[in-house]
Amino acid sequence: MSSGNRRVCLLTGAGGLLGDAFCRALYTAYDIVAVCGTRIPATPSQHEWFVDPFDPQGTVPENDSRVFLIRSDLTAPGEVDRVIDLALAKFGGVDLLVNNAASLRLHPQGIVDGDSAIDDFEPQFALNVGVPLRLSARLAQRGWMHDIDGNRARNRNIVNVSSLSGSNVYPGGQAVYAASKAALNHLTRHLAAEFAEFGVRANAVAPDSFPARVPTEKVLQAILELDTGAMTGGVYSVVAN
Repeated sequence: MSSGNRRVCLLTGAGGLLGDAFCRALYTAYDIVAVCGTRIPATPSQHEWFVDPFDPQGTVPENDSRVFLIRSDLTAPGEVDRVIDLALAKFGGVDLLVNNAASLRLHPQGIVDGDSAIDDFEPQFALNVGVPLRLSARLAQRGWMHDIDGNRARNRNIVNVSSLSGSNVYPGGQAVYAASKAALNHLTRHLAAEFAEFGVRANAVAPDSFPARVPTEKVLQAILELDTGAMTGGVYSVVAN
């Protein structure tokens, strides 16, 4: 179950740059269900227990971590339900869903150069749009719809990690990725509208390229501001200045 008053976060893409930063910054502040594929966040999890060799009976800060690591290909059949089953069994509920996992495959020669853009359409949309939809719907069905007072008391919400590509056209073969992020932006607005009746908010952050143009820490801060705020239905750009 949840550790006292800590918020419970279900985070996808936990092994990526932003996911790793989230876990490392917040592993003693949030209970985190960290969902990842081939890479794992560099934080203590249920797989590790730390002992100070100079004070074996002493308290070690790393053991305050409540990062519960789950390896998953969220696009595989049944995996969204398995992850939610494990998250609810471990912590009893989810206060913050961060849809951070994404697929980015560029087509620098354009969408008419062979079939690569066509072949990448379904995989990119499945992870970038389909997984946030499924996780949001299942969490609502399994808990949020039946706990209106709890949702409002704990300020439960969804933060989708989008991209400026979802609203701007950039060179470099981003057409399919950008279309998926545009769809995620509008899915966010619809989630906010439909989930308002049971008191769950939904927003998106749309960062410029990070860490090249925007520090990863600034994207992380934007997510935390959305978690603690009261806004809903917005898509917020994160740029350098």
